Amino acid sequence: MAASSALQQSDLEVASLGPCRVKSPLNLSTTPGDHRGDFVHANARMIYEPRFRAGCELNPLSLEHAGARQQIFFEPAKTKAAIVTCGGLCPGINNVIRTCVFELMYNYGVREVLGIRFGFEGLNPRVGRPPISLTPELVEDIHHKGGTILGTSRGPQEAKCTVDFLLDQGVNILLTVGGDGTQRGARAIAEEALKRRSPLAVVGIPKTIDNDIRFCFMTFGFATAVGEAETVIDRAHVEAKAVYNGVGLVKLMGREAGFIAASATLASGEANFCLIPELPLELDGDGGFLAKLKRRLAAREHAVVVVAEGAGQTMLAQAEGEACDASGNRRLGDIGYYLKGRIEAFFKAEQTPVSVKYFDPSYYIRSLPAAAVDSLLCERFARAAVHAAMAGKTDMLVGLWHNHLVHVPLTAATGVKKQLDPESELWTSVLALTGQDKW
Repeated sequence: MAASSALQQSDLEVASLGPCRVKSPLNLSTTPGDHRGDFVHANARMIYEPRFRAGCELNPLSLEHAGARQQIFFEPAKTKAAIVTCGGLCPGINNVIRTCVFELMYNYGVREVLGIRFGFEGLNPRVGRPPISLTPELVEDIHHKGGTILGTSRGPQEAKCTVDFLLDQGVNILLTVGGDGTQRGARAIAEEALKRRSPLAVVGIPKTIDNDIRFCFMTFGFATAVGEAETVIDRAHVEAKAVYNGVGLVKLMGREAGFIAASATLASGEANFCLIPELPLELDGDGGFLAKLKRRLAAREHAVVVVAEGAGQTMLAQAEGEACDASGNRRLGDIGYYLKGRIEAFFKAEQTPVSVKYFDPSYYIRSLPAAAVDSLLCERFARAAVHAAMAGKTDMLVGLWHNHLVHVPLTAATGVKKQLDPESELWTSVLALTGQDKW
């Protein structure tokens, strides 16, 4: 997260397609205490930094508060929306699709919602499949299923081509469900549409299992991932304790950020080491991981090690082929297999028996349906995205800031990923639990 001193208020202002002159059809109120839900005032803001020290000047930065507006930009009966899902799988994508369709059609009265097939490829008629019609009947029970009914792919398409396609289809609203790469692609589409002065609202819904999107305290799918990862760590602990000098080694998702590894370590309470991308991984020497693991085994005869997939990449040779995937993510070497091999080689040289059991549940976790916490978060993100789009907001995503939904310009939210702060309560709690710095 960028320091607030590096941000200007202008960096946090969201683009709009124009004045909102259409009365919202939502059955909401502006009168407190009338037992009806309320509209959000068009000028409602959320303070960027609510914490302060007594006697110090308050931080004046603020973000636009998300929610239903009393006046909207689009006439619902004349509006056509589209939804696209991109990037890797994540629990909750189908929940988001379902809620968007319901909110658009049942509550706003939008008559047609298109489902774009297989990511941004579906916005290029030369390479993609034609869109499908999303109806309430079609999406009625998809929230119980993992994956995405629309399919997904990585990588953008040329913005001019995608805008041409969307305008040819008569689309007014594009909801983009994805992570940093997806939202960078959405930004290019929004900028092209704004350049043409075309009435196309592009609103992002943050999807990443790694929880690494800026201005979003928690992305959907993260809680489900942590819950399942906790179970895997518990199983690794059972395996480790069942043999002399057993090591349960668990590799979890987290390309640039260690949020899943750290949170699952805390949730389980059974891990003795947690290795994350934000901190250098030193294997050798008396203060290195292998020596610490040796001391742990000498004292307790078993250990559980959790490693995020992006940890220790400086030790690994670059993967064969392209340096980045289609989404622009750097290709990673397999730290799990590498670490397993180094542990076994180290203890063999020490003439000490060791039994390493390696767990890599990544794809299993990604493909699960959303747990209850994520289902609730999906509902919030999806409805807020529809409200923003109907109000003509564009080139933005819905963020979660101090537990309030906010509108964040894509220019501010993309390009730099959120990482775990080694000075945060989360990481100091991990160190307190595992005691890994004490061995």
